[in-house]
Amino acid sequence: MGARVFPAAAPFTFMALVELRNVSKIYRVGDEEIRALDDITMDIEAGEFISIIGPSGSGKSTLMHILGCLDSPTKGTIQLDGTMIHNASAVHLAAIRNQTIGFVFQFFNLLPKLNVLQNVELPMVYAGVSSRERRDRALASLQMVNLENRSKHRPSQLSGGQQQRAAIARALVNNPRIVFADEPTGNLDSHTGEAILLLFRQLSEQGRTIVLVTHDPEIATVTPRRIEIRDGKISAHPDVRLAGLNRTPAPAAAPNG
Repeated sequence: MGARVFPAAAPFTFMALVELRNVSKIYRVGDEEIRALDDITMDIEAGEFISIIGPSGSGKSTLMHILGCLDSPTKGTIQLDGTMIHNASAVHLAAIRNQTIGFVFQFFNLLPKLNVLQNVELPMVYAGVSSRERRDRALASLQMVNLENRSKHRPSQLSGGQQQRAAIARALVNNPRIVFADEPTGNLDSHTGEAILLLFRQLSEQGRTIVLVTHDPEIATVTPRRIEIRDGKISAHPDVRLAGLNRTPAPAAAPNG
């Protein structure tokens, strides 16, 4: 009996986790047309750790809102994890935000009347997860950010850095495909901010896709890839000062002996 012959497999096409094609966001104020985003085309690959940087009013926050399914483009197409989201229904977008995307904000957005564990459980409440599984997964998420010993504390009983760790645990609890962090260190002192950025770097090394949105060049230096937004467009010639690319390297250590 001859060897069994299988048909040739179709060529496999690799697809970015996020694909934006010719995306614009246009507002009209009277007779004036304001282009918050102007013909943006970009990809984000699974596992990337990137920063989107730009001055106030550049369009970076609008871009994050569209990437995070919090807003819709006026023109163009967006594909997230294989789903075309630019024309998805409100119900479908809500499900994507809950299950595919994690958000971390500058001001933490923790509910003050709930303890840390309950705050981390919230995305799973909306997803209909059972109470036992919610507790187990929330505790596991808090362990990832070294905050399990504060699970019964209220947000007001935590430091700023601890509150942001709780917010990161909440963002991770549904195991999202991508995490957006909007000025995640903007409300923290420099030492605590560095610790939060180190945590994001460690999460990236575990294969998570993380996008930091910031105006701060110091934050941009921690990410391998930087996208600079100016006047609603991706800058073809990044400002090295803004993108944090002109830092003076530390002097080399003197040889022993």
